[in-house]
Amino acid sequence: MAKIRMAQYGTKHGHARGKLQAMLINPDVEVAGVFEPDAQQREKLQNGEGAFADVHWFADAAEMLGDDTIVAIASEGNNAESLDQTEQIVNAGKHVWYDKPAGENWQQWQRVINTAQEKSLHVQMGYMLRYHSAFRQVAEWVKSGFLGDVFSVRAHMSTNISHEARTRISQHIGGIFFDLGGHVLDQVLWLLGRPEKVTSFLRNDADSVEPFKDNTLTVYEFEKAVAFISISALEPRPVARRFEVYGTKGSAIIVEPFEPGLKIRLCLEEAKDGYSQGEQVVEIDGESRQRTYELELDAFLATITGTQSPDRPVSHELLVQETLLRATGVISS
Repeated sequence: MAKIRMAQYGTKHGHARGKLQAMLINPDVEVAGVFEPDAQQREKLQNGEGAFADVHWFADAAEMLGDDTIVAIASEGNNAESLDQTEQIVNAGKHVWYDKPAGENWQQWQRVINTAQEKSLHVQMGYMLRYHSAFRQVAEWVKSGFLGDVFSVRAHMSTNISHEARTRISQHIGGIFFDLGGHVLDQVLWLLGRPEKVTSFLRNDADSVEPFKDNTLTVYEFEKAVAFISISALEPRPVARRFEVYGTKGSAIIVEPFEPGLKIRLCLEEAKDGYSQGEQVVEIDGESRQRTYELELDAFLATITGTQSPDRPVSHELLVQETLLRATGVISS
């Protein structure tokens, strides 16, 4: 089979280098090049080391978007520019591997998705945890009823970022939650669906960059369950990241750190399916962050070539962004 020609639009997203590396090592992909609209950023990467130093750089976006041999493009601009860039990609008739989150303009995001559907294009969000084996195992237990009726989910995904990063992210309503929340929202909503009510506590507790929200808690109410997501930009390293699911017949906790996620604490009301009653630790092979990027790309390629259906329906990609914007107050809850 001929290789699929892909390109990358933007380089300022935190995952941009890893996504380019995933494309470069994939035997089914030919990387046509990269376009970065910021000349200073482009020069820095061209003169640096690693993946960006060895690729073709497009002179302008039109050169990339107008190339009919390019089938798909990775959208890797920063959070303030990526939605506009993704819309350009879709309007050019190309599939998009789009890194999170999908901007702050809800109407524009819906328009992009509608255009993609009209053109039979696939837009896949870059939520890497959906390709992590520990999260996939927990989701399988939930959806099969193995844990009973889920009544509570708790997620904690904090970080510690520089003053410069806080300043950059401060332009976004919701601050650090806007930047990182989609990753765990993707998981929570896959398990529980659309929340009936969202309540947010978005605080600035470090007083370093106002109005950057650096300490956040969001609460989601479902018909018979509650979910809690806490994300801070202040946590000392190594940061603690955990994901907990509680059901009427058992609980599953991905033991921190959830990347690479090598262990799940499973507690069952009664023995079943080869697992014991009570507490036990289930060993998981786990994946590195880079490996989850590669698995994302494998799924993306399989979908655009017709080998498989999307791992998440369009309705889910819309739901994650809608809920993220409900939580940050961009749209009414």
